[in-house]
Amino acid sequence: MHVTFLGAVREVTGSMHLITTQSDQILLDCGMFQGRRKESDKKNRKLPFNPRKITNIVLSHAHIDHSGRIPMVTRKDFRGHVICSRATADACEYLLLDSAHIQESDANYLNYKTVKSYLTEMKESKRRRKLKKQNLNDIKQQMKSNQNNLNTERINSLLDKFRLTGIQPLYSMADAEQSLTSFSGFPYRHSTVIGEKATCRFYEAGHILGSAVSMINIQENSRPITICYTGDIGRFNKPILKDPVRKFEEEDRDVDLMIMESTYGNRVHPPVQDLKPKLKAVINEAVERQGVIVIPAFAYGRTQELLYVIHELYREKEVPSIPVYVDSPLATKLTKVFGEHPEVYDRETHEDFLEKGVNPFSFDQLRFTESVEESMALNKEERPHIVIAGSGMCEGGRILHHLRHKIDNPKHTILIVGYMASNTLGRRILETGLEYEASGRSGSPPILKFLNKEYPLNARVVKLDGFSAHGDKNEMLRFLKESNLRIKRIAIVHGEEDQSLSFADFLTHEGYSVFVPKPGEKIKI
Repeated sequence: MHVTFLGAVREVTGSMHLITTQSDQILLDCGMFQGRRKESDKKNRKLPFNPRKITNIVLSHAHIDHSGRIPMVTRKDFRGHVICSRATADACEYLLLDSAHIQESDANYLNYKTVKSYLTEMKESKRRRKLKKQNLNDIKQQMKSNQNNLNTERINSLLDKFRLTGIQPLYSMADAEQSLTSFSGFPYRHSTVIGEKATCRFYEAGHILGSAVSMINIQENSRPITICYTGDIGRFNKPILKDPVRKFEEEDRDVDLMIMESTYGNRVHPPVQDLKPKLKAVINEAVERQGVIVIPAFAYGRTQELLYVIHELYREKEVPSIPVYVDSPLATKLTKVFGEHPEVYDRETHEDFLEKGVNPFSFDQLRFTESVEESMALNKEERPHIVIAGSGMCEGGRILHHLRHKIDNPKHTILIVGYMASNTLGRRILETGLEYEASGRSGSPPILKFLNKEYPLNARVVKLDGFSAHGDKNEMLRFLKESNLRIKRIAIVHGEEDQSLSFADFLTHEGYSVFVPKPGEKIKI
């Protein structure tokens, strides 16, 4: 029996590992690599296995860096199932369709730019006569059905006509729809068959709604083998979800190999209990300035945690009850998924909300904006309010338009509550904004360019640590130390190389047998 480490190996995104037995090939996650466009496209285009030979996919949770390439598998003679928790299956219904929409939109826009560049080049060259008497400007205008929407049929015909190489999406909306028919959701602690001699049982991982530690039991050559795949491990004592599991069923306790994440393998987060008082201070200071709080946040997990804590502050009358807007259609849908799965909530959420007949994700001041028109009207609202919008790293979406209207005014606040990757607008706002704050806001404000225009960063920039959905190195060690597992060996994955190597060294000093695989490495169990 072998395990091959195919993705999120000495890097963070694109989780994918393959268990090969005498009778089955079981895939652990099928994630999308996320990073620079060209690098991402190259890594994501080709699957490193034959979909036809995959028995089943075990999915740890719904985040796209773990689930995002499933439609590429299910459209290619895949006859198995995607085995996951019930909440993960429900969330993927929205996340995979949204991913497909992004794939199609990006491809259409890049094809539009290809044709437009070619026509501009023709206008300035002798090749213009190929168009005979047609007006180049007219053709350019025909590529848009109105001022904002692309005429994809016309663009594709021009690609064919001029023999230009177009971009194809990784998968289509139809592919994503079809992939959902392969999903089978199961409750935690329920054992389900995933291969001829293989079963899987899910336990709470505490990372996001539906996230799971997967215990895979396999009979190979008349002996039992247990593989524990942690997926992403959450923090302890965070609101809403139960803490990461530490008590496993007796038949799952002897682990031959644990495949463990290391996103924050060399970092320590601020205490969870500091979150609410710090958010309280941010809201009170913004209201005192009569300002707006703009929060870029991911639609799944971070948005719902923010709503929960804001709701608590409002109920406790710790802050003025200003309007709260969730300006993200995807976040709106996923918040409904949260509301449909109270069985995964922790004891505090049940005691503080559910047992009192209160929905933690619904309160009088909360508004969900659906249409573009509603979003545009909200852009211009200057009275104090909180707006939570995507994308989480400010690389697209409605957050850009809220920033455009608020970034130049010192009475407003940009609140950063999550990780901002290198080379993103979110990272530039964070670094330049905090540097400007540290200088006492002396001199001219930093200038940021987005949406083809330059803006002075006059708004207050505040970073609120602690909302991370990943446990830090001490919390992951706690998961190991407090569990009742007997672990023979640990493979460290899902972390930048320095984080993975540092975490491996940390665990080695704690007495564990640890290694960090290389991309594509295969080990025998």
